[in-house]
Amino acid sequence: MQYEEPVWTPPSVDVSSLITGDMPGDKIEINEDHIARANIAFPLILRHLTSEDSDHFVISVYGGSGVGKSEIGSVLARYCEEAGFPAYLMSGDNYPRRYPNQNNIERLNIYRSSGLAAMAADEEFEDEWDDEIRSHWPTTMDFNPSLAINHRGFSLYQNAGRAALTEYLGTGIEIDFKLVNSIIARFKAGIGRISLKRMGRTQENICFRTIDFSKIRILILEWTHGNSPFLQGVDLPIFLYSVPTETLEHRRLRGRDAHTDSPFVQLVLELEQSILNAQASKAALIIGKNGTIIPFEQFQAERQ
Repeated sequence: MQYEEPVWTPPSVDVSSLITGDMPGDKIEINEDHIARANIAFPLILRHLTSEDSDHFVISVYGGSGVGKSEIGSVLARYCEEAGFPAYLMSGDNYPRRYPNQNNIERLNIYRSSGLAAMAADEEFEDEWDDEIRSHWPTTMDFNPSLAINHRGFSLYQNAGRAALTEYLGTGIEIDFKLVNSIIARFKAGIGRISLKRMGRTQENICFRTIDFSKIRILILEWTHGNSPFLQGVDLPIFLYSVPTETLEHRRLRGRDAHTDSPFVQLVLELEQSILNAQASKAALIIGKNGTIIPFEQFQAERQ
């Protein structure tokens, strides 16, 4: 995590003119906090860009939902442009196998079907457990950990549901990593025209659009899964660390999904953050929500 920063002075940023990611319908609100964290990351990026032989370099800006990946990625793309390295900002949120509402239904089904099966297999199972748990489904309160206190049925249900959901989130079952990897490979091979996916919010909005990469030298991937072991070809993964409670308000402002603060969404964010934390050793840089660099040794020690 130790590096020498090149001589670089942050330029003034006109946020209204920034290139934003390619996720349809995204609401991007760039503030001084995003610019400050981009200012921390860019010297490391610049050092790599000026020392690498490759004309096609891939940076991932990754972290939990609502941490500011899209906004910081937009600022970094501008910095790359001004430094003489034309960049394209690609949103990984276009590459789940299912459109958002369908994916949420799949997540719910995986959790609930696994939880009910584990509960029903218990020798102490009572029909009332099933009835009580399913009564909470409309509000997703069946995800609330407090219900498992002193309740064997809920405990079995939630433990099995969490385990099953963990095996789904951020894996090749949920995400089309093969397609993302092929895009990165084509970019690095110097292919001038590459078709990229646009997810949208419904099945009818899923499409592909051809992008001219002939002059692009830097591909910036802003994505929760930007440091996944299933992802190939990233040269510089930058981890924007936060905890879900720090980014809740930002998620509300983004307006992507309803019920942002539901127990279901909170559980998904918690599990995703645990996955990201386990990948931190591979990050080139870890930046905290308060804009400070976190050495990996410190990051690891604080989570033991």
